[in-house]
Amino acid sequence: MNYNDDKIKYYLKNILSISSPSGYTEKIMDYIKEELVNLNVPHFETNKGAVVATIKGKNEDYQRTLSAHVDTLGAMVKKINPTGSLAIDPIGGFMMNSIEGENCTIETIHGKTFTGTIQSTKPSVHISGGEARELKRTPENMEVILDEKISSKKEVEELGISVGDFICFSARTCFTEKGFIKSRHLDDKASVAILLYAIKHIVENKVELPYTTNIFISNYEEVGHGASASMPEKTKEFVSVDMGCPGLDQNSSEYSVCICAKDSSGPYDLSMRKKLTDICEKESIDYKIDVYPHYGSDASAALRAGYDIKTALIGAGIFASHGYERTHMDSILCTLDLIIKYCSEE
Repeated sequence: MNYNDDKIKYYLKNILSISSPSGYTEKIMDYIKEELVNLNVPHFETNKGAVVATIKGKNEDYQRTLSAHVDTLGAMVKKINPTGSLAIDPIGGFMMNSIEGENCTIETIHGKTFTGTIQSTKPSVHISGGEARELKRTPENMEVILDEKISSKKEVEELGISVGDFICFSARTCFTEKGFIKSRHLDDKASVAILLYAIKHIVENKVELPYTTNIFISNYEEVGHGASASMPEKTKEFVSVDMGCPGLDQNSSEYSVCICAKDSSGPYDLSMRKKLTDICEKESIDYKIDVYPHYGSDASAALRAGYDIKTALIGAGIFASHGYERTHMDSILCTLDLIIKYCSEE
């Protein structure tokens, strides 16, 4: 695999540094559009805010579309408490204990940014003892403590913070010397970086594609309707580039590309899965096939919307998904290699 690791990491680092919970994705989409302009790749923005790039191939009537999503988990200010803390309402599905003690930013509707920390309502064992340990980590028992000298609801309102403002979790991105990447939001920003690099590789190396290929960067996947609209009309094959889930009783790996056979929306297209696994075997790409009972993807959303397409789901193996996640460059490179080989073959 003759790919530039540093450039992939460059894309990933930049994407992870831009907060983008579902519903708050304009800034990161501006970055995506800027990179596509730099690569001289035609693209358009959908009414819902997704970005679709197109690379022409020999056959324009039979098209392939690959997707990844830039939107992440996050939260919204539900209420300003009398003490000046902020009650939260989750965006996306995650465990409350996974964000306890996490730094965050509050992005107001008027463009102001404030910092804070997410804590339980009983954060100290020195004060609450066993009650602090036994408190259920539910949204009602979690709050944001602002990094401001305030102690009342009125003082918070005077800062310009209001109900409906977005709460963005700190990514805490770390690249280790042994190839591991640790960060929040690798789901699915790792895939966005992979697709950006794939576009760069195909364009700069003048790779001839048998079919016109679209890259669909969606912005509402975490809330279930990312690719449910604006699919390029000639799409016949749709590959959701999301993630694999290594863990207890799973076959996925942080060192391979993961191919999903079935998730909560049902089986993915068998002929597509066979095509992808055949490429892996022919090209000696390390892969794992797995089943994810609590998973859905942009492909799931597209099928529910009624698109007549063949779908597949692949991605790097992301450990501890929807928490503080981890993957390895081996998995990212295997996923990238499969994408480029898939796009290049009939």
